[in-house]
Amino acid sequence: MKYLFAGPTLPDAQALVGTDIALRPPAVQGDILRATQDGATVIGLVDGHFEQVAPVWHKEILFALSEGVRIYGAASMGALRAAECATFGMIGVGRIYQQYAAGELEDDADVALLHGPSELGYLPLTLPLVNVVATLEDLRTRQQIDAASAAQLRMAATEIFYKHRDWPAIVARAHLPAGADRKRMDALLTSGSINQKRLDALELLDIMRSAPDLRGGVASGLGIQFYKPLEAVAQSTCRFILKVQISHATCVTLVSRAPRKSRAMICHVEADRVDPQGTGENHAIFDRHVL
Repeated sequence: MKYLFAGPTLPDAQALVGTDIALRPPAVQGDILRATQDGATVIGLVDGHFEQVAPVWHKEILFALSEGVRIYGAASMGALRAAECATFGMIGVGRIYQQYAAGELEDDADVALLHGPSELGYLPLTLPLVNVVATLEDLRTRQQIDAASAAQLRMAATEIFYKHRDWPAIVARAHLPAGADRKRMDALLTSGSINQKRLDALELLDIMRSAPDLRGGVASGLGIQFYKPLEAVAQSTCRFILKVQISHATCVTLVSRAPRKSRAMICHVEADRVDPQGTGENHAIFDRHVL
């Protein structure tokens, strides 16, 4: 079975998914795990809750991947998790994912917005920064706005908390040239708005439709738990040792090169099982997850 987790990014998802994809509300911690245990073959992650509840955990994504589930992410929470878990086989889709993966975007709040409940169709109340950026770039390409004004509007948008960001607030805050017609600018931005999050989510949905409804092989190099010589792990994967704990086992937390500049990929090495294969080498359980 294919599962799609979507909400405000794709409020009309129920009419789009058809009968081959099970629609679920924005994901919270444990939802990916439950879908995997329920027999999911393909999972599309678009929206996910945060702030008031625990968000989707990276470890449940890794578990699903280790079970051969294909996981796609785009547009919102899905783009964030795909950028963080691409190394392990999660597949990112769309422009927003590419921006996070390339380090052009770093803040989780760049995709966040305030919206109404599902009963009101997730009515958007504010603008996510990624849509602001897409709109300004489109207007620049079509020469509807000059470079200086676009830069000032983008700067203003980044300075506004996501729960307060809308076009009137952005235009009011921006340092536009003297004499600029702010009402006209507001109207131009509103009429020319690009919903990049929706575009990316629709692209993900198209990919899900064509994906085979069966589990595949485990992504190359993925291991929730696997054995490697500790020295090789540290040299090839880790930038520096963050913490060492000594108890019944030796625990070393290592910080590695993460796909997203704003996040550290944490590698947890437990050396309580030495030489499990009798090779004479110093092995450790290499348990990777992202904070």
